[in-house]
Order: sequence, then C-alpha cells, then structure tokens
Amino acid sequence: MPNMSPTKYKMPEQDPIKRNKNFNEVALGYTHELAIEEAMRCLDCKHMPCVKGCPVNVDIPGFIKALVGNNIPKAYEIITSTNSLPAICGRVCPQESQCELLCVRGIKHEPVAIGRLERYVADTMLEKTITKKKNITKNKMKVAVVGGGPAGLTCAGDLALLGYEVTIFEAFHEAGGVLVYGIPEFRLPKELVKKEIATLTKLGITIKPNMVIGRILDIEELLVDFGAVFIGTGAGLPRFMNIPGENYNGVYSSNEFLTRINLMKAYKFPEYDTPVRIGKNVAVVGGGNVAMDAARSAKRLGAKNVYIIYRRSEDELPAREEEIHHAKEEGIIFTLLTNPTKIIGDEDGNVKAIECIKMKLGEKDDSGRARPIKINNSEHIIDVNTVIIAIGQTPNPLIKNTTSALKTHSWGGIIVDDDTMQTSIDGVYAGGDIVTGAATVILAMGAGKKAAKAIDVYLKNK
Repeated sequence: MPNMSPTKYKMPEQDPIKRNKNFNEVALGYTHELAIEEAMRCLDCKHMPCVKGCPVNVDIPGFIKALVGNNIPKAYEIITSTNSLPAICGRVCPQESQCELLCVRGIKHEPVAIGRLERYVADTMLEKTITKKKNITKNKMKVAVVGGGPAGLTCAGDLALLGYEVTIFEAFHEAGGVLVYGIPEFRLPKELVKKEIATLTKLGITIKPNMVIGRILDIEELLVDFGAVFIGTGAGLPRFMNIPGENYNGVYSSNEFLTRINLMKAYKFPEYDTPVRIGKNVAVVGGGNVAMDAARSAKRLGAKNVYIIYRRSEDELPAREEEIHHAKEEGIIFTLLTNPTKIIGDEDGNVKAIECIKMKLGEKDDSGRARPIKINNSEHIIDVNTVIIAIGQTPNPLIKNTTSALKTHSWGGIIVDDDTMQTSIDGVYAGGDIVTGAATVILAMGAGKKAAKAIDVYLKNK
C-alpha cells in the first residue's frame, strides 16, 4: 500500500545559525527509514509522467520500487543506466521544475521527493564502494572530450560503456568543471564529486588535466588522432554590468570568487595558500543560484552583512526556491527591486559603497518576466567593502577563435544540430553551456548523452 502522506518527509539539515559559519554540507541526507517511507509515497504510475521531466530519462518509478523492496544495488543500477552522476544530481538538480513538477502526487499535495531518494541510493552505494563492475567490449575507436564538466563527463561515460577509448582534456588541474569550481562545498562536497568521477574512470576513461584546448592543441589537431571530438567547455567567461567602479579592489566576478573558494580552497586559508578578501559588508548583484552561492559563501567567510541586490521582485528570482529559503535562514539580506548604478571607491582604490536606484515592474519583456523600470530620484547608497557580480556568464571565446570552421552565435555559443549536437565541422559535437549559455547541470548532462548517441552512430557509419 502506498504511503498517502500529503507532504514530503523533511530533509535533515544543519542548524542555520551554526551552518552559516562553516562549509560543511547543509542537507544531511535521509536515513534509511526516512528514505523507505518517502519512497512508499510513490504511486508507481504506469504512464510515468515524472520520467518525461528528467533530461536523462531516469526510470524513476523503477528505482523507487527497488528501493521500497530494500534492493538498493538494483535501484542504483537502474539510475546509473542513464545517469552517470546520481549523487550530484540528487543534490543540485532543480527537481521541482523537472521530474517532481510532473509527479501525480504533486497535483493535490507535495510531489514525491525524487531528488532526495536518488541522493540516498547513490550515497549509500558510494559509501559502501560496492558499485558493480561493468563488462565492456572495446571497439578500439577513440573519442576526445574537451572539458571535464557535467556535459563532458556524461558524454565520456556513455561512450566508454559503448566500448570507445575516451580521453578527456581538462583545462584545470582536476576534472569536474562547475561541480568543483562553481558549486560550494556546503551544497556539493568535493570528495563526493571525486568519487563520482572515479566511477567513470573505472570504465577506462583517461583524464588529461592542465590541457587548454586552443592553446596546447586545437580541435583540428585532435581530429588527427581521434575519430570524433565532443566540446563541453561550459560558459566560464563572466559578465559585468559596465558601470563605473567595477575595476576597484574588492570587486569580483562570481566566477573568480567561487573558483578561489571552491577549487582553490580559499575557505581553508592559510592551510591552503589562496586568500580571498572579504569586507564586513558584501553586495552580491544578481538573483540566480550562483548569486545565492556567492552570498552564502561570503557569509561563511565572516561577512557581517551580505546583501543580494536584484532588480526584480522575489517572484522573479531565478534561483531555486530551496536556495532562496536557505539563504534567508542564514541571514542573507534581500534588497529587491534595486539596481546598482555605480561602485564607489576610496582614495586607495578600494570599494567603500555601491550606489543603487529603486525599480518598479512594468510590462513583460521577451523573457516573459516583468520588465524592471527605474524610479526617478530614488538613488541611494549602500555601504559595502566587497561587490560580487553574479549576473551570468558566456562561453570563453578561445575555441571559437582558434577553430575557423566552427560556426557560433553572436553571443559566442556554438551552433549545433538540435537532434545530434553536431557542429558545423564533420565529426565535432558540442553540448552544455557552450551551446545554451549558462544553464543547469542536468541539462548539460542531457546534451552529453544525446551527443554520445550521435557520435556512436557517426563512427559506426564511418
């Protein structure tokens, strides 16, 4: 009999007053008992609407049924047949707008906590390190994957399972992409990312770090040694507002700020020798998940007051509801319907304040959201020592500029065929943020899966 509880079982979490002073994971995960109770809320629908909402098509009712039957290895096998990084996805996927949005239980009450259950199954298996060894027949064909982020890792994993020799060329000193440099430790522990990547390398994937494609090698050179190339280099070029004062000391892009903290472990300074300067008062400009990550990280680094400055209202905040909720619990101050106009510095070139103007909402723009309109004579000053710009990122132009035949959009994204992810160059495919602009981890993974399938067809036909 299904458990007809109308609400999800609450996720155990660190106390907000304690956690905003440490980088330990906020969500502690379900116990076995909680996971079974939550799994029993699933109705095992025959038409499986939740699967339609999953970009990598996980058999959600199948893995939950196995979990209810206490067969966790089977549940893990079902998940990983289509999802290479389940412990990660269980933490950072926006399930509320994907699989859980279509859950039948969510029509009248709360949907099944699919992400929490996926996390429980993956964590249990990774902790026991009893992942089942896969028998793979190698086909002796080679594929190069440029970028070791979610899209690249997924594409590499799927191709390795099909028997290909896959080499990942990663620009940083370790693979993971946004999983290691962008998402904070308190949301996604780095040791867990390493474990997930280790399960992929057991498939025979080779990872070559410190390989900046476009400098050390270019795409044409890779095609000499590899039958196909997948480009999954993400969107790592930060956007700025182009307002006065963005060159003052104490102004960061969210990309630099989070990379210093996460990949370079600035939060462990001086144990790790990468300091990050944080003032008593911090302004984070933007309203997405990255802005929430930056604000919550600044709070943990010792800032007294951290302001989220966003030009629309709370209803338009693009961040996940869970991230907004956690930020509020941790004392982040939301300064909404407000837009910066100037960063003010002192005589030494350090940030001392940010000038803002009040906004009101007008008609909807092309994005479908209400257009923010300036309110005249509403300028005001907020005293801050640090400003973090988190208004989005675009693709790094390096590969575009070193690959003449590669067609791109005016904003820098690579143009691909929507069905195959093939670029304008025969044998070269692309997916993830390098194609769409900054998006979610799971959408990048979905693109990697689609490209792997197309590469398999291409090479077998070739």
